[in-house]
Amino acid sequence: MTASCPFSPKELRQLVLQHQGLLQPASGKAAVAEVLKQISYVQLDSIYVVERAHHHVLYNRVKNYQPKLLDKALEQKQSFEYWSHAAAFLPAEDYRFSLQRKLLLQNGNNHWFNPEQQLMNEVLARVEAEGPLKASDFISSGQKNGAWWDWQPAKQALEQLFMQGKLMVAKRDKFQKVYDLAERVWPDHHQHQPPTDSEFADYLIERCLQSQAVATVQQIGYLRKNMQLALKQQLKQQLEQSRLQTFLLDGKTWYYRPQLALTNGLPNKVPNKVWFLSPFDNLVIQRDRLKQLFNFDYQIEVYVPAAKRKIGYYSLPVLYKDQFIGQVDVKADRASKILLLQHLVLDEQVKLTDALKVALTKAVLDYAAFNGCDSWQLVKTSARTRDWFVG
Repeated sequence: MTASCPFSPKELRQLVLQHQGLLQPASGKAAVAEVLKQISYVQLDSIYVVERAHHHVLYNRVKNYQPKLLDKALEQKQSFEYWSHAAAFLPAEDYRFSLQRKLLLQNGNNHWFNPEQQLMNEVLARVEAEGPLKASDFISSGQKNGAWWDWQPAKQALEQLFMQGKLMVAKRDKFQKVYDLAERVWPDHHQHQPPTDSEFADYLIERCLQSQAVATVQQIGYLRKNMQLALKQQLKQQLEQSRLQTFLLDGKTWYYRPQLALTNGLPNKVPNKVWFLSPFDNLVIQRDRLKQLFNFDYQIEVYVPAAKRKIGYYSLPVLYKDQFIGQVDVKADRASKILLLQHLVLDEQVKLTDALKVALTKAVLDYAAFNGCDSWQLVKTSARTRDWFVG
């Protein structure tokens, strides 16, 4: 029988933050690799109004983070690029579990488009002969005998070969993927055996609970096709083996490890800190979960028509201690090196204390520096917040 939740709402929030690596940033040479393993993946995104999402996620979890550290992790085979629920950097330990999707695609499944096998063969042959190449290396010469190197079909062929596992990303060059043969990027890739459905389900459970502390079956299988049955079977087996426990919250069954506990004196020692989180941060990417556990209703407005935006194009969730207190739309004016807080919205019930002002100011200064900005400017907010924050 499923029990009631053994944790208070505050304890639940702090357990999640603890498992997300936000309360104690990692440090040292292997910090990026440690964080990747702890939180399971870091989602890639190309939006560049401020520093890109994958770097932003790590900035909040790695002490003194710099983008070159992720490049180094990829170069040193501590990480690889593939697909999680979306394009992502994944920990090296998880390479085997990328094979399931690769084999499905090799056996006829499509990713985004129908592959052109002849073009894929020719693209693969060229990478094999010439070494690492970008999509831009396949621009048509304009000659009749070179017309098939039209950029878009070639890019699609490269992506399909990448998704099939025949090519891998060797590195990024100004955010462009540099593709090479899998055996040259990951020399032992042939030694890995693809997981069975039950092994893959076990992997999803382990990674989710390790990074999120508690989760429902829907959250564990987030955007994973055809895995619900295997997940339910594996969850049932682990419950019978006492490897899992459950509780009921908002009418849903949540799973957690029996040894789950707060550490380091929590919940009494959460730092007086503000985090600006990426819209693609692991903590906020599942919006329903975010609303259930943190009572925070968030929507990124990049895809919302400008006239209908309530906050702004690229609004970041604002986390203070263990609660979300608002959002801020941001843009790095790189020419003038000014971080623009284009619209800061704090919830009306938030108490504008001196402690919060100190934490918010530090968060703005640190985030500005991370974006290569020397100063910041508050463009729009409520009169209440402006008088308190700027004054």
